[in-house]
This record gives sequence, structure tokens and C-alpha cells, in this order.
Amino acid sequence: MNKQIILNLPVKDLDKSKAFFSALGFTFNSRFSGENAAFMNIVDGTIQAMLTTEPFFKSLIDKPLANAKEANEVVICLSCESRSEVDDLIAKAIAAGGRTPHPPEDHGFMYDQGFEDIDGHLWNLVWTAPEA
Repeated sequence: MNKQIILNLPVKDLDKSKAFFSALGFTFNSRFSGENAAFMNIVDGTIQAMLTTEPFFKSLIDKPLANAKEANEVVICLSCESRSEVDDLIAKAIAAGGRTPHPPEDHGFMYDQGFEDIDGHLWNLVWTAPEA
């Protein structure tokens, strides 16, 4: 079995979060989803996220839940195959209710842009030139 990355992210409204990420083109596996969580495929078989309601997420931890709109502990970074894929996903995130915390950064060999999802989690999308 290949190693996988499964992120667990608390969300305020599971249905709204599913709609947000569906608008970005991510899909959900209903077999591992329910009223408290939704299993989201980011990169099939490799990277997934479990979007969990805040009360359910709190049952899994023994520390206070951070408010991602006020403070962040992590930035989720995803590689993209092209600059246009970065721009397309950013446009979809904004159209679905997200926001961009900073303008795109173009370093020639690398291009990136971030977005904040509707729960305040930060995502960074990056394209790196093959020769870099």
C-alpha cells in the first residue's frame, strides 16, 4: 500500500465546505463520509482531507480548537502542473467564497498564489518549472 496524506480539517458548516471544495473540482467519497465528516479526494489515492464538523473534531483532540480565521498553525501547499492551473484554482476559490491573502508571486522558476477557504484554512498553490 502506498503512503497517503490525510488532512483533518475542522469546518463550521459541512455542507457549505463541501460545496466550496466541489467548486474547486475536488470530489468526495461517500463511503467514508457521514453527518459529521466528509472524505475529500484532493489527489486520488495520495492526498485526501477529512472535513469534520467542529464538535466532532473537538472530540478527537485534548486542546482548544484554534480559530483559523484568527490564527494559523499550518499552510497546506499543493503543487500544480502549470501557472494556469494555479490561476484557475484561485479563481474558483474566490468565486466559491474564498479570499486571497496576498497577490501572486512570480519568481520566474516558481509561481505561487494562496487562498483562504471559507473556514480560514490557508492553502498555497505552487508551480515550479521542470528545470528548477
